[in-house]
Order: sequence, then C-alpha cells, then structure tokens
Amino acid sequence: MAEELTPAAIDSAAAAAGPEESEEPIKQRKNGLYPGVSDELAENMKSGWADTELHGLEPIPQAAHTAARRAALSARFPGERLVIPSGNLRTRSNDTEYAFRPSTEYAYLTGDHTHDSVLVLEPAKAGGHRATVYLLPRSDRENGEFWLDGQGELWVGRRHSLAEAEQLLGIPAKDVRELPAALAEATGPVRNVRGHDAGIEAALTDKVTAERDEELRVYLSEARLVKDDFEIGELQRACDSTARGFEDVVRVLDKAEATSERYIEGTFFLRARVEGNDIGYGSICAAGPHATTLHWVRNDGAVRSGELLLLDAGVETTTLYTADVTRTLPINGRYTDLQRKIYDAVYDAQEAGIAAVRPGARYRDFHDAAQRVLTERLVSWGLLGDMDVEKVLELGLQRRWTLHGTGHMLGMDVHDCAAARTETYVDGVLEPGMCLTVEPGLYFQADDLTVPEEYRGIGVRIEDDILVTEDGNRNLSAALPRRSDEVEAWMAGLKG
Repeated sequence: MAEELTPAAIDSAAAAAGPEESEEPIKQRKNGLYPGVSDELAENMKSGWADTELHGLEPIPQAAHTAARRAALSARFPGERLVIPSGNLRTRSNDTEYAFRPSTEYAYLTGDHTHDSVLVLEPAKAGGHRATVYLLPRSDRENGEFWLDGQGELWVGRRHSLAEAEQLLGIPAKDVRELPAALAEATGPVRNVRGHDAGIEAALTDKVTAERDEELRVYLSEARLVKDDFEIGELQRACDSTARGFEDVVRVLDKAEATSERYIEGTFFLRARVEGNDIGYGSICAAGPHATTLHWVRNDGAVRSGELLLLDAGVETTTLYTADVTRTLPINGRYTDLQRKIYDAVYDAQEAGIAAVRPGARYRDFHDAAQRVLTERLVSWGLLGDMDVEKVLELGLQRRWTLHGTGHMLGMDVHDCAAARTETYVDGVLEPGMCLTVEPGLYFQADDLTVPEEYRGIGVRIEDDILVTEDGNRNLSAALPRRSDEVEAWMAGLKG
C-alpha cells in the first residue's frame, strides 16, 4: 500500500487553502516520509484538472422498486421523521478498513452502497414524506482533500457527485456533513435504524426511543418477507453464479487434496468476486469430520479421498442479494454404501420439506416434514432404541443428530428478515414471493459413542433456495444436482 502524508503536511495544505477550509485539518497517519506540503505544491494541485462530471445518467435498475418501498414506509409512519443510515467504515487493523457493505435497510430503500450515507424521510405538510439521501460529495480540490486525505479520490477512487447520485438513485441528494446539525435542530417524532452510525445516533439521542426505533427496524425486516420481481431476479442470478462456483470447486478437488480446504474456499471466492459483489457469508468448506461442525469456516483442514466435502456457500450479487446453497460431495466422486445411505436419507427429508412449501402453508410445515423423515430413518437404523417416531418427535431426541432448523428466509441477508415478529415469520403463513432455504442435515460427531463407529465423523446437509409461487414453489438453485446418483454423474462429467 502507498504511504500517506503526515499531519504536518495536511496542516500546511489546509492553511494554503484558506481559513474556511482549514477549520478541521485533514488527518493522516504518523511517520510519513514527507515533512510537509509547500504553498506552491498546494496551489499547483488545485488546478489543471479536467471536468469529469457525468451527465444524462440512467437510474439504477431497481430505482422504481426502491421508490415503492419508500412509499410503503412513508405510509406506515405518517408524520414522523425517519432516519436510515448506511453505516461507517470499520477498522480492520491500524489504518486499514474492512470492505464496506451498507446496512441492509439503507440499501433496500435506496439501492446505494456508499459509506457514511443516510436516507432521511421528512414529513411533508401536504402529507407523506420528502425523501433525501445525504451523501459524501466528491472530495474537495480546494483544500487538498482529494489527494491528501486517506479517503480522498486519489486514494480510494472517485465518488459520484450529488447531482450524479440524484440521477442514479432518483432521490434528491445533499451533503451528509450538514446532516447532524440539521437533525439536532429537528422537532417532532423521529425514528432511527440503530447500530450503524454512532454520529447520527448522538445527534438524535434526545429525540428517539429504543422502542420506537425497534418498531422501525421490525417493519423494515417484515417488508422484505415478500420479494418483488427485481429481488427474485437477483436471487436467481445469485443462485446461477453459485452453481458455477460449485462446478469450479469440483474441477479442482485434486488441488484441494494436495493443499487444504482453503483451496476450495479460494476457488469459490474467485467466482463470487468475478460475477458478484462478494460471498454472501463465510463459506463453509468442511471436509471429513469437519462436516459435522455446522458453521465450519476455518477451512484449514485436510481434503481426503474417500471422505465427504460439505460445501455451504453463496454468491452475493452486486445488488447485495445472496444465494445460500449446500451440497455434500464425495471427494473421490463416489459415495460409499454408508455415505449414500445417510445422504439419501437427507435427500428424502429435503424432498419432503420442499414439497411442503406452497402458498397458505404454515412456515413451520417444511421443517416438520423434513424432521419426520429424518426421525423415521434414525429409528429404522436402531439409533433410538425401541422408541417410536411420534415419541422421538415429541421429545425432540432426533435433534442430537439433526441439530438445526430446516431453513430460514433468504434475501439481502443470508438470514433475512431476522428482526420480524415471530407471528409473521416462524408462526406465519407462506405467501407467493417469499424465498427460503430448505436444508435438512444429519451430523454424527466423531466422538459420539451412541452411534456405530462407522457413522462417526460423517456430516451431510443438502440446501436449496426455494421461492414460493402462486401454485407451489420453484427451486432457484435447481441447476445443481441433488440426488446421489446425479451428483456422481455430474462430478464425473466435470472432472472429465
């Protein structure tokens, strides 16, 4: 990484720019190589730059959808000022930051992905709200910010001007640096999405309540339960890219055997970065007994022929919608008899779960259907003594080996709509446009003495992304085979 200038250099440049711009000197890291900026250099850097303003920009593809979402939000909270921040950069180490991802609420309502931004819906006298997006404008050429500040354009890239942002987002844009003062003077009821911007929360500290802010967060979570056409298209794109990422992995399993699970992780990550924004969550590349750890993300273990690879991964699109898919693959391309028996049990459970996904069904139905099949198999294998299926389900004893719920809502967050009320989510009813995962699993821990030794260390999960349609459901991740014989044929074809 290039080295930035010192505080002394910045102070000098700020002074050269004039007293108005120098009120808050640009901060830089310690121990830079340049002792300062001459007046001549500061003046030189102000001029000689071409006008790069962009004109006639087309709105982003989801602009009409984000407008409709803001209109619904406005109708839900009439007469109240609503504040939805994107969030700030987070320090990874010293003066380097984590890659930024905006808050889901902000991105859902604007389509914008910039940091330190805030959407404000201000009540209008005639009713409804006036929406304004507060953004960082292009970095200042007069005070040297664009080349001296660590977040200046010559360091991290060009930002859109406020006028450009208005064209793209379809929302009036203002300088976010003016917002805290404006909020501090605001009157009337205010709600804020907390946890993303400490500065905004400080400006609103005497104007909001935790209860009212939570109502806003819950509403925005529940608003995402039913996806619009744009969102469904993005989820399909995410699943399609994810399928290609799984194909990439199968093609390099020999290299993973020569190295570790990290090769699998890196291979899938390449597809996610080339075709999308990122991975939607930490990839689970669990080989051998690591497959029995539900969220194995260390990915530093050995990949051995004859064992299974549980790969749980998803591409996040450039619009921040993620897939969430799992396949459990035989590393050498062929399941053993026992692996196949366990895999087929999970497959049958998933089939039962998917069949239960339809409009009007209870959200819990797909979970119950899958758990029943798994319990029937566990009982038939003699792992629960002489207990019958109904008693096992009543006591939940199958959970020793099934462990987790059979799915969750999916969207911009891999566990989407998490703040929704229980009565509208897990106790709710499925509607067309909802998208959820169906992902049963069986996990026999390496140290589980209650199962035969040959079962120990085997973990199997199969997961697909299921859209509720008007007449049933559609598997968005159906491009990846699921049945054991189809998985083997698919792998053989990819390995050539």
